[in-house]
Amino acid sequence: MQKPTQQQVFGINNERSFAEVALRTFSYQAQHCTIYREFINGLSIDPEQVRTLEQIPFLPIEFFKNHAVVSDPAQPQITFTSSGTTGMITSSHHLTDVSWYTESFTRAFELFYGNIEQYCVLAVLPAYLERAGSSLVYMADALIRASNNPDSGFYLYNYEELHDQLLKQRQAGKPTLLIGVTFALLDLVERYQFEFPELIVMETGGMKGRRKEMIRQELHDTLCKGFGVAKIHSEYGMTELLSQAYSKGDGIFACPPWMRILTRDTNDPLSPVSNGRTGGVNIIDLANQNSCSFLATQDLGKLYPDGSFEILGRFDSSDIRGCNLLIA
Repeated sequence: MQKPTQQQVFGINNERSFAEVALRTFSYQAQHCTIYREFINGLSIDPEQVRTLEQIPFLPIEFFKNHAVVSDPAQPQITFTSSGTTGMITSSHHLTDVSWYTESFTRAFELFYGNIEQYCVLAVLPAYLERAGSSLVYMADALIRASNNPDSGFYLYNYEELHDQLLKQRQAGKPTLLIGVTFALLDLVERYQFEFPELIVMETGGMKGRRKEMIRQELHDTLCKGFGVAKIHSEYGMTELLSQAYSKGDGIFACPPWMRILTRDTNDPLSPVSNGRTGGVNIIDLANQNSCSFLATQDLGKLYPDGSFEILGRFDSSDIRGCNLLIA
């Protein structure tokens, strides 16, 4: 069986087409992704008997730390690596075709926010910029370039320059997106106060050991006050995924059509839990055609009937992840 094409994945527009592409992806990856095939065999599951989404087994995301999770024999074009504290084993995601990632985040951004060319994109991503292999930096760099705006760009710890640029954008009345790691956004509003209600502030999570953890409500209240905005937007993504979910406020995320969230029982990973109950977060990311599209994360969350979801924290025994460390 051939894996789905980009046209088929990114052309998904209803539940039926999602299920068809997901089951076709499962059949392909169960055969061609060695570590996933061994995992399925270990569960004594016959891939040919998997006929619904609910029957698909989800690979624990920790496998990306010690194995090459690939379903394509080609040499990787790029390898993304996760962040972590000293001594922590980090994840590696080997991409044999980086165009899947570019197509995924480009289409998702346009779906949620419109044409990137209408924005000035400012990215404050210290720590991520200071290491190689960040998928977040790769995405932000592509969005900055795609904006075709000479004022778009990266900022490290040069908060004064970022402050001046934000004032310039406000005075010019230009749509502006500020995407930043959590501790850097907090650093910025501790130094400066803004009144920029049109600004889109998008936090990507991550205290990186720089600050004490804050509950989401406290964090968003602080950032709303500091930037003078009504809501804080958020991006939910990780090294092991090629798709992102977005929240336009209140920590409620929505997925692009080729991505789904499911929740599992915290004590029985093969049992789903019903909508509205807290469970472990499973993700179907059909952009992950060259690795594994069916991942069991260490996040805890709630799924709602319309497909939206919120992240409530992490399993106690899980490693601290660089992105999205917030506890709701």
